Amino acid sequence: MSSFIIQTQRLYLRESTPDDAAFAYLLNKDPEVVQYTGDPPFESVEEARQFLSNYTAYQDYGMGRWYIFLKENDEFIGWCGLKYHPDTEAVDLGYRLVKKHWNKGYATEASLACIDYGFNTLNLKEIIAQADKRNIASIRVMEKIGMQLIKEIDFDEELGVLYMIQNQTSSK
Repeated sequence: MSSFIIQTQRLYLRESTPDDAAFAYLLNKDPEVVQYTGDPPFESVEEARQFLSNYTAYQDYGMGRWYIFLKENDEFIGWCGLKYHPDTEAVDLGYRLVKKHWNKGYATEASLACIDYGFNTLNLKEIIAQADKRNIASIRVMEKIGMQLIKEIDFDEELGVLYMIQNQTSSK
């Protein structure tokens, strides 16, 4: 098992591995979970394994989408993390949780920890987040963690929103 990247009061986040393919497959299989993401579900556990085998963000950029587990029982509940976009040099916060773990504060808790990691470990100046405008739950998380609405955007051919938070301790 990979070592923890981040720990919070209730959660630990770690890098994914190809051995997590069943988790990835089951998470993306739920149409409600991927409804506003623009991502198609994996067709099989093997397709999820291939995706995870080819996922190089951790090595390439020192960040990525980390898998979230409950400390109390090691249950997989989703992922949260920072994604570097080399074309724009932006760092994007994202999260996706198993439906039975919605509305328990886990997305907020994991997101706050990822922002802290981004600012205090990676020394980022700002972090963005994007969502389909219809994804009210995701937008609420962005607002709860202190992100500010920047503008409306095209989000996978739908109306979306762009939020941002800036590192208040970094030198300008």
